[in-house]
Amino acid sequence: MSQRKIEQGFSLIEILVAIVIICFGLLGVAGLLTTGLKNTHSSQYRTQASFLAYDMAERMRQNRQVALNGEYSTSTTATNTIAANDKTQWQAEIGKLPSGVGIVAMTNTTFFTITVQWDDSKAAGGGATEQFVFRGEL
Repeated sequence: MSQRKIEQGFSLIEILVAIVIICFGLLGVAGLLTTGLKNTHSSQYRTQASFLAYDMAERMRQNRQVALNGEYSTSTTATNTIAANDKTQWQAEIGKLPSGVGIVAMTNTTFFTITVQWDDSKAAGGGATEQFVFRGEL
């Protein structure tokens, strides 16, 4: 009879321990999902930035002579209508990135650098600015 009284309530403690272990496991899964979501947003912005950089490079290559004159550079005002429209459309697309900034610079007579920057603080957990740099030739 005494053995029966000792075993009473033991299964209740086992159930409580199992519930605690399951709760910690679910918290871990929630943390993994949150981290995965942050990384997904970060990679989405990086992909968008690379598409935008390649888009401007192709616009410059299609209008090569005007690009060679430096009218696609963001530090100058374009006098050519096509270049001005390309720059305006490109900057509007860059504006869709969080705190997006696009810079086009001619580094040589035929070489250029396109830099796209954006705020990636949600993924980094702080004030992090990411950038994608594309260097090419006309």
